[in-house]
Amino acid sequence: MKNSALIKGTAAIAVGAALLLGGGGTLASWNASATGTPGTVLAGDLNVTAATGVWKDRNNVPITNIANYKVVPGDKLTYTQDLDVTLTGDKMAATVAAVGATPANGFTAANVIVTAPALTVDGAAVSNPLTASTTVTATITFEFKSSTTGRSDVTKTYNFNNVSFTLDQVAPA
Repeated sequence: MKNSALIKGTAAIAVGAALLLGGGGTLASWNASATGTPGTVLAGDLNVTAATGVWKDRNNVPITNIANYKVVPGDKLTYTQDLDVTLTGDKMAATVAAVGATPANGFTAANVIVTAPALTVDGAAVSNPLTASTTVTATITFEFKSSTTGRSDVTKTYNFNNVSFTLDQVAPA
């Protein structure tokens, strides 16, 4: 009996091995792979740089050194500065603004007129948002009113160092 059970067990193992190795079944599974070529993403650019500005008097005569120029009642000075705006990128848009000019800043407010910086492109007022690289011209005027009387505002100063220009990206739609 022992031999019969041993023979039956051996036969069962042999049949199972034959089925696994010979084709009654398989342990293989299929798979495949492929690679994509999505390319490279490149960032754009947003920048503003200010060129050297120019002061001129009411007769459009350039003032070579504003730090040495002494205004008198009746003077009207104009400052002009070009801003190179760089906007590079699909759907790139940005707003440009000027901040920092205050009405009096050392002078009696009733004696001076200081305009907020006016921003233009090719002579026309800036229409925000900008969508392409361009040159923006900033213009500020300072007028010491001729109606100033007595010794009002003698030796006063006006500091324009706080004027700055900002370029802020507008989120793409």
